Amino acid sequence: MSDKLALLQHPGGSLLSHKHECCKWRSSAAQPRKPISWSLICGLMLFCLGMISLFTGHVASDLEWYSQRLMKRRSYFKLEGINKGPIDIWQSDYAKYFYGCSKRSRNFPLAIRERSSNGYLLIAASGGLNQQRTGISDAVVVARILNATLVIPELDHRSYWKDDSDFANIFDVNWFISYLAKDVTIVRRVPDKFMRSMDKPPYTMRVPRKSPPEYYLDQVLPILQRRSVLQLTKFDYRLANNINDELQKLRCRANYHALRFTKPIQELGQKLVTRMRAMANHFIAVHLRFEPDMLAFSGCYFGGGDKERNELGEIRKRWETLTDVDADEERRRGRCPLTPHEVGLMLRALGFANDSYIYVASGEIYGGEETLRPLRDLFPNFYTKEMLANEDLKPFLPFSSRLAAIDYIVCDESDVFVTNNNGNMAKILAGRRRYMGHKRTIRPNAKRLGPLMMERYEMDWDTFARKVKAFQKGFMGEPDEMRPGRGEFHEYPYSCICERPLSDVVDNKRGDPRSEQGNQGLRERSKEEEPVLGAKENAA
Repeated sequence: MSDKLALLQHPGGSLLSHKHECCKWRSSAAQPRKPISWSLICGLMLFCLGMISLFTGHVASDLEWYSQRLMKRRSYFKLEGINKGPIDIWQSDYAKYFYGCSKRSRNFPLAIRERSSNGYLLIAASGGLNQQRTGISDAVVVARILNATLVIPELDHRSYWKDDSDFANIFDVNWFISYLAKDVTIVRRVPDKFMRSMDKPPYTMRVPRKSPPEYYLDQVLPILQRRSVLQLTKFDYRLANNINDELQKLRCRANYHALRFTKPIQELGQKLVTRMRAMANHFIAVHLRFEPDMLAFSGCYFGGGDKERNELGEIRKRWETLTDVDADEERRRGRCPLTPHEVGLMLRALGFANDSYIYVASGEIYGGEETLRPLRDLFPNFYTKEMLANEDLKPFLPFSSRLAAIDYIVCDESDVFVTNNNGNMAKILAGRRRYMGHKRTIRPNAKRLGPLMMERYEMDWDTFARKVKAFQKGFMGEPDEMRPGRGEFHEYPYSCICERPLSDVVDNKRGDPRSEQGNQGLRERSKEEEPVLGAKENAA
């Protein structure tokens, strides 16, 4: 057996656990009754809601939505039993049963032309690249709700990232306008002639978070019609999560198809993917999100002593509303990101061998190379955009959003994507990868792994690995993790995931190096090189 790798000595330093079953009523008699059909339940619900609407005078506008949500659950229940046995760590065996679907229906009216619209809608997106992406996708839907002409959104230049890039520096404007032309009329700017004719400057307002379409129709539309030009500020997560399916599909068309990166960004991103593929048939992308701002915001402690406490404490003061928290308690509750070392331990425990290729997407890692060294030891085939791009990266270095876009492309194209928090990039990419074929996406079950990492010194490797695998069931990006109404729509785009007819399902796994047969050798090598959990170190 090969020499075992000591991982913890660095100075300073089946798919769901629950089996989803449709409930069946059973009598005390020996002969069980037939289960009540979902169609009957849906019909009764619709009838009851209709009667309520009739007698109260309210229109049950969401009847269709609720019916669709209930009926759609049935598709995922068909995967019942998939938790049995080991899973393919590189790809989902059940992804082939589903596909992304966001095509507009024939009943979805064409976009209102500019001259016939209710006015011009200006949007000021906020936050970093992926937060802005959610705002832009939602802005397209809001413009549709208001029958407004959407002006190319303005990006945030004053956030923590301080990137002065405009929409046209990151996204292909012409593609964005043309792809959505049948859904929403989009212009680059309000015509100068129209602006000069206005008596007052554009009206500015901020809508509440998660506002439903009714709010926009009742509160925003009258102002737009009266003033003709309206600006919505800090536009991120300002549209409700649950809206009708046609609007949800428009959300998907905007996010997954219309928002295409500019040619320079796209070309460099694809070049990095090609270089990773030249070294390995498949690779893992990890979004560490272990930057100082993230750690300071979390209020967690990672073993760096007074230096860490003072440095992160100063950064934390930027958020005046944050209060002091118990760092150990936060970690036990799963509210702290894993360290890079712990992310590596999780991956090795899941079965990824140390000769796997790994791409690390991140900004400035707190602690620098010292923090990353344990992860490098776990996965020597360790790469970043800086290592792969060399001189090609120089034009992008002053712009954090463009650098984030390059990471986005590589993470999207990876065989396995690992998130280390539930931030905007994690949600956006998780949703996109589900839409694009349920590509393997791993999110640490921090609530269970946090305490386990604190106790790992008290157990051997086999016990630790067994616990990690058990805790990660339901966090591996399998199709049955999707539930209508679960979480943010950008992370779980259930309205845009369709079930493929069984007759169309073709098993292409034979000869695939990522198949069960291909993974057998990887698991055997991984077992030979299994890590040794050593004595407790000073830092995580």
